Amino acid sequence: MIRVQYFARYREALGLDGEQLAWDPAFAKLDDLRRRLLGRGGVWEVLDEQNLMCARNQELCSLDEALADGDEVAFFPTVSGG
Repeated sequence: MIRVQYFARYREALGLDGEQLAWDPAFAKLDDLRRRLLGRGGVWEVLDEQNLMCARNQELCSLDEALADGDEVAFFPTVSGG
């Protein structure tokens, strides 16, 4: 099982703050999971942003991060401040 969380405007666009997905060995990297979500189409394309940030088990990482069954993944937009 993989727990996926969505934050800020991703949560607003998708209409949910998180979900649990059955583990799939095809999720070798975080980007494989993201691409599966993008395959849902429509509003899910928000996860195709160039500046998307992500975390695995509450640590910032890149989309090349390896995944394992039981991981927690978070997607959130870049935050800027003034």
